[in-house]
Amino acid sequence: MVAVIFSSNSIRGIFHYNENKVKEGKAVCLKAVNYPLDAADMTSEMKLDRLKKQIELNPRVKVNAVHISLNFDPSERLSESTLKEIAGQYMERIGFGEQPYLLYQHHDAAHPHVHVVSTNIRSNGSRISLHNLGKVQSESARKALEAEYHLVRAEDQKRKIFQIKPVDIRTIQYGKTDTKRAIGNVLASVLNKYAYTSLTELNAVLNLYNIIADGGSKNSRTYQSGGLSYRLLDAKGNKIGVPIKASLFANKPGLKFLEARYAINKTRRKEHQLRLKSAIDRALYLRQSPSLPGMVDELKKQGIDTVIRANTEGRIYGITFVDHVRKTVFNGSYIGKNYSAAGIVDHLLKTVQAQQDNITPALIRDRSVAHFDRVQDTLDPSKEGLLETLMAPEHLNQYTPYYDVGKKKKRKRKQI
Repeated sequence: MVAVIFSSNSIRGIFHYNENKVKEGKAVCLKAVNYPLDAADMTSEMKLDRLKKQIELNPRVKVNAVHISLNFDPSERLSESTLKEIAGQYMERIGFGEQPYLLYQHHDAAHPHVHVVSTNIRSNGSRISLHNLGKVQSESARKALEAEYHLVRAEDQKRKIFQIKPVDIRTIQYGKTDTKRAIGNVLASVLNKYAYTSLTELNAVLNLYNIIADGGSKNSRTYQSGGLSYRLLDAKGNKIGVPIKASLFANKPGLKFLEARYAINKTRRKEHQLRLKSAIDRALYLRQSPSLPGMVDELKKQGIDTVIRANTEGRIYGITFVDHVRKTVFNGSYIGKNYSAAGIVDHLLKTVQAQQDNITPALIRDRSVAHFDRVQDTLDPSKEGLLETLMAPEHLNQYTPYYDVGKKKKRKRKQI
C-alpha cells in the first residue's frame, strides 16, 4: 500500500476535485465519518459545510485541509467494506480518527485506490501538527496495515503505477472549465513536488503531461505585465485550447509563486545531483557504443525522462533531465559542461567520427574539444547525414571510449 498525504489551504478545492469525479462517474463517496448523517443522505453542500465549520474554529491556521490517497497493487481486489476498514484504521493510527472526513473510491486508474478529504483542525479548535506526518505516523500505520491485511508492500510496488498521466487532449472539450480542471489536476501533482529552479525546468516536467506554463512573447501584454498562463499542448507540442491565467487556479501559481519555489528547490535538489550524474554516466559515457536514443532509453528505465530541445533546423541547443524517482529537474549545463547539450553532442559526434574514420582512441583523446561552432554546423541535417547517424539505434562493437584510455603509469625504480 502506498499512502500519499497532501496539505492545502483550500478545503473547497480538494472537496470539489473528488465530488467532480463522482459527477463524472469516475468515483463514489463510500463513507462520511464523524458526520451527523450518512454520505448518501447528504448533499454536496452539506458535506463541505461540515468541514468548513470545523476549520472556522481556528482561523489563524492557514494550512488546514488534508488530502490523502491510499493506493493498492493492481493484483489486489478489495471490497468496499475492506477499503472502509483499512481507511478507518489508517486514519485512527495517524491521529485523525476523531476528525470529520469523507472517503472516496476512485475508478480512474489501473490500480485500486481511495481518497480521504479532511481537516487538521480539531473540534476544540486546536491543530494537529502535519510536520513529519507522512514520514512518521503514516509510515508506521502503512506497514502495520500491510501486515494485518496481507497487502502488497509499498516497497514491492512499481512506482510507475502511481505516476500522473498526461492530459488526454482528445477528451478535452476546449471550453474553459474542462481545460482548467485537466490542467489543475496535473499542477497539483507537480508544482509542490518537483524541485525545479526555472520556468524552463518546470516546463520540462509539464510538457511530459501535455501542458506548458506560458509567459508570452516579449511583445505580448502577458509578458510585459509579468503574467503567466497555463495551456494544453498537442502531440506535436503546439499550444491549443483556451489559455488559463495562473490567478484562476486555487494556489495562484504565477511568477511570484514560482520564484518562491525556485529558492526552496535550489537547496532541496542538491543532494540528488550526484545520483543523476552517475545515472547519465552509466547511460552514456560508460557505454561502448553510445547514442542519444540509447541514453534516453537507459535513463527511462531508471525513472528519468530526457527532454531535448532543438530548433526548426534540427539543431540541439538544450537538454533537461527529469528524475521522477527523486522528483528533481536539472538542466544538463547545471550538472557540468560534459552534461550540457553541447557536451553530449560533441562526445557523440567524436565517437561516430572515430568509428567512421577508424581513428584510435588515443588520437581522439588528444583532439581539442573547444570547437563547438564546428559541432553545431555538423548538426545541420543537410550536412553529411551526421545528425541521422547520431540519432540512429545503437549497434554493438568492441570500441573502447576515448575517456577510458589513459596513459600507462611509469614504474617507479626501486631504490637500492
